[in-house]
Amino acid sequence: MSIRVAVIIPAAGFSGRYIAGMEVPRSKLDEDLGGRPVLQRTVETFVNYEHEEVTIGSIIVAGPHDDKQMEQFRARHGDKLGLLGARVVPGGVTHRWETVKAALSHVPADATHVAVHDGARPCATRELLDRVFDAALKFPAVLPVIEVGDTIKRIGSERVPDPKPDPFAAILGVGAGADESKGTPYYAVEQTIDRTRLVLVQTPQVFERDLIVRAYAQKDLSSTDDAGLVERLGERVITVPGEARNIKITRPSDLALCRNILGLREPEGRATHKRF
Repeated sequence: MSIRVAVIIPAAGFSGRYIAGMEVPRSKLDEDLGGRPVLQRTVETFVNYEHEEVTIGSIIVAGPHDDKQMEQFRARHGDKLGLLGARVVPGGVTHRWETVKAALSHVPADATHVAVHDGARPCATRELLDRVFDAALKFPAVLPVIEVGDTIKRIGSERVPDPKPDPFAAILGVGAGADESKGTPYYAVEQTIDRTRLVLVQTPQVFERDLIVRAYAQKDLSSTDDAGLVERLGERVITVPGEARNIKITRPSDLALCRNILGLREPEGRATHKRF
């Protein structure tokens, strides 16, 4: 048995958590990783992948939906990704599922499977891809996971006021004493969650083409990952061991970690925006 895979890479997100606090916002997908942007590194993960029973037949990068933003996106990435054989298409307006659904319409007819991988996960290894695709040869829906190693607690939604605010800051109208939205955020613990059999989900997630198309034909598409929509159909999703190094860049500190994982240096002349 062999499969032919179309890889969808959602790349339309605003990256709100990444740019928070930056004087000059910049997309995490544009950040430098050893002379190449994050997005290109992620695409190269699949361009360079080889497997006796798996063919990466196409790579579809889904960028912004807005025409002007898409034009700018193509100017930054189009030529580089085109040389790698990737196709750049418009993504969704607001949600990730909109972007994946838009990209599904561009999947070639000869694809037997669809893999969805986050554009900001450039550190997936050959060994991880082998595990995922080996399982995809046997099961209709597969995703990598890692065990939860830390205690998990649910916190309240309301911020707890500082019981001892800085009186001078309040008088001067600066700092946390003047504005509760600034300073250290305090939230109360509501519940400790039993972490037994809980796992953290990663990508790539791989599905038989007909299954993922059927999942995205449902009316309610609200989900934080593609497997959630497959589960909603009542279909079984199989897990394989993921990798701690297969991190998703969410905050600037994650970019520094990615560089360490890949053995790359920070580009000269750029100060790291530290936010943990």
